Amino acid sequence: MEYYAGLDVSLRSCAVCVVDGKGAIVCERELPCEIEEIAGCLTALSFSIERIGFESGTLSQHLFYGLTAEGFDVVCMEARQVSAALSAMRNKTDRNDARGIAQILRTGWFSPVHMKSREAHGVRALLSTRKALLSKTIDLANEVRGLLKIFGIRLPKTVQHGSFDGVVRPMIEMDDVLAHAMLPLLDARLVLYQHFLKLDRRVKRAASQDEICMRLMTVPGVGPIAALTFKAAVDDPARFKRSRTVAAHFGLTPRRYQSGEQDNPGRISKAGDRDVRSTLYAAANALLMRTMAGSQIKSWGMRLMRTKGRRRAVVAVARKLAVLLHRMWADGTEFRSEKVEGTA
Repeated sequence: MEYYAGLDVSLRSCAVCVVDGKGAIVCERELPCEIEEIAGCLTALSFSIERIGFESGTLSQHLFYGLTAEGFDVVCMEARQVSAALSAMRNKTDRNDARGIAQILRTGWFSPVHMKSREAHGVRALLSTRKALLSKTIDLANEVRGLLKIFGIRLPKTVQHGSFDGVVRPMIEMDDVLAHAMLPLLDARLVLYQHFLKLDRRVKRAASQDEICMRLMTVPGVGPIAALTFKAAVDDPARFKRSRTVAAHFGLTPRRYQSGEQDNPGRISKAGDRDVRSTLYAAANALLMRTMAGSQIKSWGMRLMRTKGRRRAVVAVARKLAVLLHRMWADGTEFRSEKVEGTA
């Protein structure tokens, strides 16, 4: 008989439930969330485990590769499907969640999640750190603006990040009260901005040294950030059978509710990676509003803008860019402005 192990994972502990092929519970444990503890518990059983399953989360990569190295067949399940199935249970506890995950694993009613490589996670960490530093730099600049308004000092609407310190510091140093309170804030912002510049150069260098990113950057509007973000999120182009599903994977296709005589299409689903969706939107906006070179995709987007409006046109172009970038990566082809393969 086959046996399946469901894991309900938290930061410190892990609830383990093992069921047989008929759904009967044969073992339950509460263990520390460590690879050695989980593997030792399952190995000590008198029967072999057919498959181990858990829902996607922050520790998914660590558990997946760790348990796979121990010789187990491991699957990571989509969290939305698991959450919908577990919502039918009356009481939500770690023990009951582990039982439900084991039953879902046994029945096969789940969608496996692709586990990205360590290289892809490293690129994602670099991009996330760069974004966090830029966000904190902007937050501190806005805090300085707000404090200066109290004293009647109004900064210009637009001040470049690099020249912000040179514009504001002389104003603050003229007043001892302002200097005593706000110079540490300016110093902290300046340090954050300098570290952001270092990470920004590192990101651009990584994109320029990557053959795939250089190919993706031949598309108008697609820069180093968009190319690296897309490459890290997709990781393996072969996991998508059709390029059109890439746009749906990143939440760029409309929702739809159809039941009986009702058929209500909605806005985009916004499922999947939010960073990829935002960078594709920014790339599409740059293609339509900033790029001077003409192309078939830009002409199509401009026609759509006149009939559907700017925001819908940018979303549609972002959807087409997702399809186009994946097809270029999968086929190893370059961008051709006179002919764009694939539809959005």
